[in-house]
Amino acid sequence: MCWSATADLVAGTGIAAVGAVCVIRARRRADLPLAALPLLLGAHQIVEARVWDTGGGTGPATVAWAVIALPLLAVWVPAGVLCAAPGRARRRLLFPLVTGAATAAALAHAMAVSPVRAEIRGHTMGYVVDLPRPEPVVVGYLFATVGALLLSGDRGLVLLGVLTGAGAAVCWWLWETEFVSTWCACAAVVSVTLLGRVNAREPVAPPERVDHG
Repeated sequence: MCWSATADLVAGTGIAAVGAVCVIRARRRADLPLAALPLLLGAHQIVEARVWDTGGGTGPATVAWAVIALPLLAVWVPAGVLCAAPGRARRRLLFPLVTGAATAAALAHAMAVSPVRAEIRGHTMGYVVDLPRPEPVVVGYLFATVGALLLSGDRGLVLLGVLTGAGAAVCWWLWETEFVSTWCACAAVVSVTLLGRVNAREPVAPPERVDHG
């Protein structure tokens, strides 16, 4: 989320471009889900530009924004981490993935029962989702996303988890005060960090051919 339609559009285009480079440069198939994350984040920003243009409300752009931000990311991130993480960490990463799936189900149900509403609040865009008990859902979402990164056993992904957690805390505080929305800056940091990780990854060595002749 950014502070205006123009900021969202510019940030979204730039983040999506970083995502395209990540996907092109990914040397391992297992890295592709995480490498594609900036593409999703960029599309998310571009969708919100449309939410700004329509003045918020409950229209298709608001629904699309909520679907990406809430149930989709709750599953995409832990699934991507599970694919990219070292084999020794994959068993424990099932816990964030299962938590993310349960969280996504709860969020999808809430969105189906009651429409998501977007509200312009100064230089921020607020989204209202009717959750009877939001606290467990928030905890589950954070464990599925930030927690998966921290549990990954991969130095680059752990760093990404620290940056994401710290950036989200700062952005949330600024957003709660309705001063300015800077989630797009957090998305940009995540995307550039992922690009650095993709560039640093060594390709998988092809299996050696055995000559039986």
